[in-house]
Amino acid sequence: MTTKQKVMKAVQGLPNDASFEDAMERLLFLSKVERGIQQSDAGLTIPHSKIKQTMKRWLK
Repeated sequence: MTTKQKVMKAVQGLPNDASFEDAMERLLFLSKVERGIQQSDAGLTIPHSKIKQTMKRWLK
């Protein structure tokens, strides 16, 4: 599916009373999800153990 097709599908799925901001938020969300999937597929993830260490520091 092309980017244009993905955008059209996302916009068509919005309620009739959706604002421009709603559409932009939805497209940004979908873009970030797609980017995350691509990064995961490329092996560019952070190990669970490292995240746990980072979270411990944040929650102190």
